[in-house]
Amino acid sequence: MTAVVFIHGTGVREPGFSALAARFAAGLTTLREGLRIVPYYWGGTHGATLAAGGASLPPEAGTTRGLNEAPATADTAADPTAAWVVLYADPYAELALAAAGAEPKGERPPGLVPPDQRIRAELARLAAQGDALAVELGPGLARAANDLSAHPLLGPAAETLDPPDLAVLAARSLAARIIGGVLDADAPLVPVGDTRDAVVERLAEALGAPARGTERSVRSLVLRVAGSAASRAVVRRRRALTQAAHPAAGDVLRYLSRGEGVRADLRTLVAGLEEPVVLVGHSLGGVIALDTLICAPLPQVRLLVTAGSQGPFLYESGSLPRLEHPAPLPPHVPDWLNLYDPRDLLGYVGAGVFPGRVTDIAVDGRQPFPAAHSAYWTNPEVYRHIVERLP
Repeated sequence: MTAVVFIHGTGVREPGFSALAARFAAGLTTLREGLRIVPYYWGGTHGATLAAGGASLPPEAGTTRGLNEAPATADTAADPTAAWVVLYADPYAELALAAAGAEPKGERPPGLVPPDQRIRAELARLAAQGDALAVELGPGLARAANDLSAHPLLGPAAETLDPPDLAVLAARSLAARIIGGVLDADAPLVPVGDTRDAVVERLAEALGAPARGTERSVRSLVLRVAGSAASRAVVRRRRALTQAAHPAAGDVLRYLSRGEGVRADLRTLVAGLEEPVVLVGHSLGGVIALDTLICAPLPQVRLLVTAGSQGPFLYESGSLPRLEHPAPLPPHVPDWLNLYDPRDLLGYVGAGVFPGRVTDIAVDGRQPFPAAHSAYWTNPEVYRHIVERLP
């Protein structure tokens, strides 16, 4: 009877692990009877915990609350930083929100100047001056101004906003576009918020906004609609990554620095099983399985299966604990099936770094990242590929 050892990934704890292991068992045994499914739950013993109850996690902005206390309600108007979360991802987010409120316009009377003509002209003039007016943020002002002046949503946005307010919106869009480009660089050097805000004021005035200090109605347009949600999402993600209830980042760091125990327990588990044995590891679980097999032969293991795993990347980057690039994969490591979803940013391929030793197969869970990283065990395609290769 083939024994299939299921090794979970980061952040998995009970009771979630039991449900996950049951889903994995059902997916395999539906396609092939007579398998022995052996869950390896390492998270309870070897997973990361916050020994001081989260004392290292800073309190949320504007609060002095502890890790496990309910967060205070944020005054979004006093925290414009949240708006930039949205704008760095989409510099035209405010433009789209303003345009969404525009009423459909019929044919204009002859001679009536379109309301967006002025801002387009100002943007073209700004582009002609080059990047100097926003040099503190980085390169790209001229290109950003040209692109914004040609944007189709500028017209509808001009229908809903007064020219000074539209100038402020455009200035923030330009700054976000420039800083977004800086963030994509190999070694980003991002200006602090005070510098960014000073440049925004300068650009807004150049585009026709009132002088600095004048109240502007669109200052928190994106913040009111999307920024506060984005801010809460970022805070929740940070707390999730650091709390013991979901210690995904901590599990990775703990394994890479102190992984001997989890490997030793896996070897003990496998030693008690009759051959043939298959190791199936998700995410960090695949790294654990690979690392354990590299350490010393496990003759019972006939197949290694990894899904959404980082072993090849860790090896190539010099971070795999038990094998340093360019040393080859030891001959005692068994056949290796590596499943990855191209949308999963945490899934890597192995054939390029372990030529002839890994079979990479792409699977499509039809989910965006990060959901793609958790969709392997609900994907029938994954189970079919595994069962086809079981001894």
